[in-house]
Amino acid sequence: MAMGRIKISRVSPNSTVQDMGRPNALQYGISASGPMDRQAFLEAGQRLTDAAASAIEFGMLGIDLSYDGQPIELAVAGGQFTCKQNGEPFDCSKSIELSSGDEISISTGPAGNYGYLRFSAEFDVPKVMGSRATNTAASIGGLDGRNLKAGDVLELQRNDQTEHVSTSSTDEIVRGENHIRVLPGLHADLLGPQVWQSLFEGSFKVSTQLDRMGVRLSDPVGRFDISKFKNIVSDAVLPGDIQIL
Repeated sequence: MAMGRIKISRVSPNSTVQDMGRPNALQYGISASGPMDRQAFLEAGQRLTDAAASAIEFGMLGIDLSYDGQPIELAVAGGQFTCKQNGEPFDCSKSIELSSGDEISISTGPAGNYGYLRFSAEFDVPKVMGSRATNTAASIGGLDGRNLKAGDVLELQRNDQTEHVSTSSTDEIVRGENHIRVLPGLHADLLGPQVWQSLFEGSFKVSTQLDRMGVRLSDPVGRFDISKFKNIVSDAVLPGDIQIL
């Protein structure tokens, strides 16, 4: 049953419709897709009384949209963005009610690469291989299998009770300091012990060159000079790999 529609007037590059993805599709050569920031995706859902399974994943530049339809709930989570409803700031950590004619603006804040908009109504887009998640490489899911752009209209429908997302999700949300275990790869010995150790002694900064395939870290002190190893044979890249360019 139709609930309403949203029209996007501005959106970050590489913004898409995502749900929890297709974790079982790798056997068919299709990547899992799903949220880049799983914790933020879950947080947005847990702020709603009746969260739909999918969300809009937007990038650091945010998103502007207008809503037309029956009253529904909206929740935002992710980076430290600036959130406004009809030009007035609202607390991004709490859900709000959308009424017909409302305008939402999410803009760049102090920090954050990804954010999520989740609604109490589901996007009326087809499920492909059991998911609405967008996979742009395979051109499936979401809105025509592509990134969202200004002018796009997304219809919203009443939640399908068979995929209702409970606010009492068993997925634990943990924020704070994390530790990353790093194991040497096939060519790590070419770096030498001193360069290898420097990987753990200095800081890196996330650059603006990022997408759903990966994140590029800037190396301000230039510790990795691999110019003499440029002719080595390329290896397969798996999720979690650190590639030195």
